[in-house]
Amino acid sequence: MIYIIDSYAWIEYFIGSDKGAVVRNLFSESNNKFYTVICCLAEVQEWALRNNKDFDDLFKVIRASSSILDITEDNWISAAKEKFEQRKMQKDFGLIDSLILIKQKELSCGVISGDSHFKRLPNVCFLK
Repeated sequence: MIYIIDSYAWIEYFIGSDKGAVVRNLFSESNNKFYTVICCLAEVQEWALRNNKDFDDLFKVIRASSSILDITEDNWISAAKEKFEQRKMQKDFGLIDSLILIKQKELSCGVISGDSHFKRLPNVCFLK
């Protein structure tokens, strides 16, 4: 299976939490392929700064475990539309989450997240 790993899931993985163990287990399955949307790197960097973690070390793990997905001009425009639609159901749905959904649709894949915005969305491995 193909998955996009969002920032929430990466942070749980780095913390070593029970939620992160789900990610670790998915990594152990050789038929899985993983992606990280480039904007999630900024969120992980922000977390690393707040928690006195070495982002360079975390980034090495992300790059070794997943492929980084760039965001195109069309992705940004589509994400704005996605955010508009999602906000009809979830009033605080954000643009980064919308970018992840756009990339999910582009790749026809799953998303790994524990972010409550993804809880009821299709094809999400929701970390509980």
